[in-house]
Amino acid sequence: MLTYEEARNIVAENVIPVSPEKIPLSKCAGRISAEDITAKINVPSFDRSPYDGFAFMADDVPSTLRVMQEIRAGDVSHMPLKHGESAKILTGAMIPEGADAVTKYEDTEFTDSEVTISRKFAHGENIIRAGEDVKAGNVLVRNGEIIDAGRAGLIASQGIAEISAYRKPVIGIISTGNEIADIHSPLTDGKIYNTSCYTFSTALTLAGFIPKFVGVACDDENEIARMMSESLSLCDAVVVTGGVSAGDYDRMPEALKILRAEIIVRDVELKPGGKCIYAVKNDKLICCFSGNPASALTNYYAVALPALKKLSGLKDFMPSEIDITLADSFSKKSPITRIIRGTLEFADGKIFMRVPSEQGNGILRSMSGCNVMAVIPAGSGKLQAGEKLKGFLI
Repeated sequence: MLTYEEARNIVAENVIPVSPEKIPLSKCAGRISAEDITAKINVPSFDRSPYDGFAFMADDVPSTLRVMQEIRAGDVSHMPLKHGESAKILTGAMIPEGADAVTKYEDTEFTDSEVTISRKFAHGENIIRAGEDVKAGNVLVRNGEIIDAGRAGLIASQGIAEISAYRKPVIGIISTGNEIADIHSPLTDGKIYNTSCYTFSTALTLAGFIPKFVGVACDDENEIARMMSESLSLCDAVVVTGGVSAGDYDRMPEALKILRAEIIVRDVELKPGGKCIYAVKNDKLICCFSGNPASALTNYYAVALPALKKLSGLKDFMPSEIDITLADSFSKKSPITRIIRGTLEFADGKIFMRVPSEQGNGILRSMSGCNVMAVIPAGSGKLQAGEKLKGFLI
């Protein structure tokens, strides 16, 4: 049986990023660039003042200088400074020709016509040079990087109004099981409401995908295969919950056989979430999880999500490993690799992971507010508060 890391790598290797599209910069937040974006101009494009103050020649001070002009942000001075002269200058304004230093108002004594500067200044002191932020030729954003606030601002600094970004992948969601009831219907005996649909719709949306609920299939391989075929024609990948175990009515393997999909992973050495099937049909990924939402979500975050991030065009799609300190004890032994869910909290100047006491396969409330998962190595016994584990953020 594969480890979850081995399964994660195999699944990611079978994914091809979606196609790019042109989008306006105003809609770029959180999108993934499908191109390298290179600066064409310096930012700033001219030497400018970081303060409200006075611009002058460094060799002229300390002394009293004549104030010859005022330069506001956006103005261009056409009066080069001469020795003994200064210019009142506002923050962000262009340094006038001849000036090579700037001082703040509060560090001077001044009138409308004169300013007294009492110390020496170095050439170039307090001047923001052209290209100090960005130089022409700098790569601002690389293919496969997320457009965040800083990158959006850098792109705008170049006068670029449209970029190439990968499409948001559409992920189909199918729930299976004779027991599944719609939340809009009265709950009858033997039925359970469809939590998986809404759980995965939210998880996928928060990760930047477009979820598409295709429907609920009963425990029949032909119906499941038909619904998966429909999903693959509409979506870039498919998530299916239920039917992956070895029970009499777990029909997922037969449905995939009818679909003629290639199974690339069958179960992983993991608790919870070990029961799973990953398959590929026409270069599209099919992720089949347990019908227990907590198990399904654990496998989704540990194995499937990196591959789906690769599908979205993200360059660094594998999660970064972090060190985690347990705030609580964990009493269960772990004969195989176990992933526990929890939340990070800050206490006494340190960051800890708070672990809900119930971590079972069907305990969905352990995922409520969850933002981190910790990995307990196979063969571990009971864990005490303060013990350190490896994990990853979700």
